[in-house]
Amino acid sequence: MYRYFIELAYNGASFHGWQIQPNAISVQEVMNDALNKVLRKKINVVGCGRTDTGVHASYFVAHFDNDEPVDDTDYLVYKLNRIVGNDVVVYSVQDVDKDAHSRFHAIARTYHYYLRTEKNPFIKDFSYRPYYKVDVEKMNEAAQILFEYTDFTSFSKLHTDTKTNNCEIKYVKWEQKDDGAVFVIKADRFLRNMVRAIVGTLLEVGRGKITIEQFREVIENKDRAEAGTSVPGQALFLVDIEYPHDLFRSKIKHLPPFV
Repeated sequence: MYRYFIELAYNGASFHGWQIQPNAISVQEVMNDALNKVLRKKINVVGCGRTDTGVHASYFVAHFDNDEPVDDTDYLVYKLNRIVGNDVVVYSVQDVDKDAHSRFHAIARTYHYYLRTEKNPFIKDFSYRPYYKVDVEKMNEAAQILFEYTDFTSFSKLHTDTKTNNCEIKYVKWEQKDDGAVFVIKADRFLRNMVRAIVGTLLEVGRGKITIEQFREVIENKDRAEAGTSVPGQALFLVDIEYPHDLFRSKIKHLPPFV
């Protein structure tokens, strides 16, 4: 058996997330269908994680197994890009060790959330513009509290099949931009809906509805009902997946659409 990593990106607006759904189109389904057609056999692609409905990925990694080696991976990339449609791009297909796993071997993931203060019809589908003003410095102060905790039950979607709600935050910051701000967060893993719930709660701090100390209490109380409303998914991008250096030979780095 031969295993391959696929590097890809997708516009999530047309999909109900990465994972296959019974009655909705997903990125995983599109990739499975494309590989089935090109390799002429049933292939099941395993992703590095899930993204929610409407959430984008400017960098995503998946893997698949094949019972024979792929002679020309560059040609496979070319063929896949002819099939997957305009909302998905395949960057590379690379052979890896048969035990390498796109999800379980990932050591960190990074998300960006794009907040805009100015009305802009050209990026409205990839950013969020709240109707109120926020204090970015205060939101940054509150965000640093996340480093002190590992249990993020308060920011998790309810009734998921995850075994633990513990995550290690490795980096978090609101980066001020001329026309808004970008929330950057990196962790070893994320819970379902976690980033959007964190951003929604930090916006409550930024607009003065809750204090920084109350933000801490939200985390400690481990109650999703106490956290803020999740922000819309169209402004959220999975931008990076990190692996041990020797897991696969090269990694294509693509900037997200907004910098």
